[in-house]
Amino acid sequence: MSQDFIQELQAQLQPARQQLVDHSVYRRIQSLDDLRVFMQYHVFAVWDFMSLLKALQRDLTCTTLPWVPKGNPATRRLINEIVLEEETDVDPEGRPTSHFELYLRAMQECGADTAPAQRLLAALAEGASVPAALAAAQAPAFVQEFVKQTFAVIAAGQPHAVAAAFTFGREDVIPDMFRNLVADLGQRFPGQLDTFIYYLNRHIELDEENHAPLAQQMVRDLCATDSQRWQQAADVAAQCMAARVGLWDGIQQALTQQPATA
Repeated sequence: MSQDFIQELQAQLQPARQQLVDHSVYRRIQSLDDLRVFMQYHVFAVWDFMSLLKALQRDLTCTTLPWVPKGNPATRRLINEIVLEEETDVDPEGRPTSHFELYLRAMQECGADTAPAQRLLAALAEGASVPAALAAAQAPAFVQEFVKQTFAVIAAGQPHAVAAAFTFGREDVIPDMFRNLVADLGQRFPGQLDTFIYYLNRHIELDEENHAPLAQQMVRDLCATDSQRWQQAADVAAQCMAARVGLWDGIQQALTQQPATA
């Protein structure tokens, strides 16, 4: 890679990103029932995203006792700022909440089924492994494969790869995909999507103004001028995008099992 590492990485990822942008699942969501199905499965991606984030905090800051300075102070500040807003943001009433909990609230508000996600959390609270918790949640195979890929990246123990998965392979592509769609559904179903619209708009605001530049700087700090690390970062990000396509394909298939709504 050249010295302009971030731009070159983004150029490598553009075909995979375009595949996500052009996926037909977005056009298939035409009714509130469709959105409920989508959210029932997408919530697992919202959840495992937090584990990517906490893996970065574990690896890049000191989270053990006794405390000692760890790593680059600038990187510590970057990751802690992101954790602050992902794990303890504010809801529409200004009360602290995580984005995952906000998503669960949005699901409840529109009538989406939160039982699988709640079963996952209950199993994890009892000490189950992630695969066992996914089985307890009765998550379909395409959801389980997506989550297992995330935890495989974490288990590999390479902070620069986890940072690339977090920065380029995950949530930044979603808000723009659904902003117009959900706004239309919000007009058709007033009061049932207010929290979901707030969640998406909050993501757009934070990603554009804070998280994207912070996360990109984190990748720069971790990869530095090591071309092998940059290539590993690109490979992992591409794998995460492919996993997302697999998740979208599974949701698309689930949506075809119910009648399309004009």
